[in-house]
Amino acid sequence: MQENGDRAVNGSVPTTAPDDQARALSAVIAAIHARGWCDGTGGNFSCVSRTEPLELLMAPSGVDKGSIEPEDLILVNGEGQVIAGHGAASAETLLHLEIVRRTGAGAVLHTHSQAATLLSRRALRNGSLRIGSLQIEGLEMLKGLAGQFSHNSSIAIPVLANDQDLRRLSLAASPHLGEAPHGLLIAGHGLYAWGQDLFCARRHLEILEFLLEQSWRELLLPPLTKP
Repeated sequence: MQENGDRAVNGSVPTTAPDDQARALSAVIAAIHARGWCDGTGGNFSCVSRTEPLELLMAPSGVDKGSIEPEDLILVNGEGQVIAGHGAASAETLLHLEIVRRTGAGAVLHTHSQAATLLSRRALRNGSLRIGSLQIEGLEMLKGLAGQFSHNSSIAIPVLANDQDLRRLSLAASPHLGEAPHGLLIAGHGLYAWGQDLFCARRHLEILEFLLEQSWRELLLPPLTKP
């Protein structure tokens, strides 16, 4: 499901100077870390720096995401190779690249929240399936997702089994990205959310994390009884 007003297919991203983009991305990463959605060195986060050739500005792998400074970010090419900055690119860069190519996203944010981890496992019946979905409906916060205009609607977040072969995982995810509600779950792992720019990606991430938290808490409630 692409958003209206997606960026042009060719050329560099015109809306943000490189230094401004790096500051904005590092600030978003710090805010996500403060929410408890990428504890330890978990999570990975990217913005499209150029579209032709495709380049992503990213946090390096294996670092504390709560202390990322703009100068700590790395630049990777369309093959996931580091072309500027210090540090290694996460293997999950390949999934970021696939999401960008398939959806026209300008930013991709990946978190490891408790709700996303728990519900994604449950959606695949603890690993007995390879592909499933998580249905969420009837909530006002759905309207925070681009393309949703009423609480009286539903979304189906694709859920894929985890795979340490990220090229294979990216290929498995690819056919499900176009109609996904700006988010994808990897079972027992977490949530990928995206948007046409960093602001939209952060909004979609916050909305999806709220919806996942709501779904988790509903599981803890006792069944409703008739009066």
